[in-house]
Amino acid sequence: MDTQKWSLGFISLAFLFITSSSAELLIKQATEGRGIEYNSLTSNLGLTRIWRDELPADKILSITSFSIIRNILAPYVSSVFDAAGYKWRLVLYTNGKQDDGGKDHVSLYARIVETESLPIGWEVNVDLKLFVYNGKLNKYLIVTDGLVKRYNNATKELGFGQLIPQSTYYDGNDGFREQDTGTFGAEISIVNRANLKEKVTFISNPPNNVFTWKILHFSTLEDKIYKSDEFLVGDRYWKLGFNPKGGLVPIYLYAQGFKANAVEATTYGAANLRLKNQRSTNHVTSFTEYWYLFLSGYGLGVNTIPLADVKDASKGYLVNDAIIIEAEMLTVSVTNLVSV
Repeated sequence: MDTQKWSLGFISLAFLFITSSSAELLIKQATEGRGIEYNSLTSNLGLTRIWRDELPADKILSITSFSIIRNILAPYVSSVFDAAGYKWRLVLYTNGKQDDGGKDHVSLYARIVETESLPIGWEVNVDLKLFVYNGKLNKYLIVTDGLVKRYNNATKELGFGQLIPQSTYYDGNDGFREQDTGTFGAEISIVNRANLKEKVTFISNPPNNVFTWKILHFSTLEDKIYKSDEFLVGDRYWKLGFNPKGGLVPIYLYAQGFKANAVEATTYGAANLRLKNQRSTNHVTSFTEYWYLFLSGYGLGVNTIPLADVKDASKGYLVNDAIIIEAEMLTVSVTNLVSV
């Protein structure tokens, strides 16, 4: 049993060593001229480190003669700053916050302050990004863990105990302390829980899904696109179109506007577009499917048969100088906003 405990303890210590060493190695690789290769650095603790040129948006803190405070255990607490509609201070542990895994690291936190006016039971959820400036690269190292930070009356200070290894930060060749000046920063953005989600569903064989359009006086029609009346399938109106002088007599399906109170979004439409044979079941049918933009009048066309075959009375498509075009809407999408 003692041997088992010793083994587990050894494994735990080894894991911590590897975790810290991995983060240090990755950062060193970036600062030694290979930053482009290691643009995104992720440690075993789930911290992600990414280089950026732009300055932090909410707070920048610079401390000169940084080596003077290197070994002080107490933190430096910054002045108050505004971010995301609340008041904050940065809390910097130059020698690491020991009770948060910060041994041999620099630790940095964001503390929410002046919360007395907030309602009872308040909670502030934020996306927290903390920054370390590297003068050698003239870039900021962003440190984040991708988790929503939940501040409340019991938890007012959150951040990263292992912001950056001390062996890296205090190495004069790595560029984090240019002329013994350390610069840090923060960006804090509110994460509001969504109350609604957009849900897209597909309806097969929707009600009233067949629209038939009989076009009279075919021989007198001009060389242009003619359009039918609108018909409603799903939450959207549609139109058929065709060109009587087209070489293969194209048929078009147009997405139009939406019915009242519908959610206006891109709409999937799958349809059989059909030139009907009026003397037999030898119809000319072409399948089409597409994501139709929410803009009205967007259409997609298919070719049918040569115009000469349409005009040939023996074929059965043109009867009494009229043709029949049909749209069979097989599947359409409907978009709704529903409670989460």
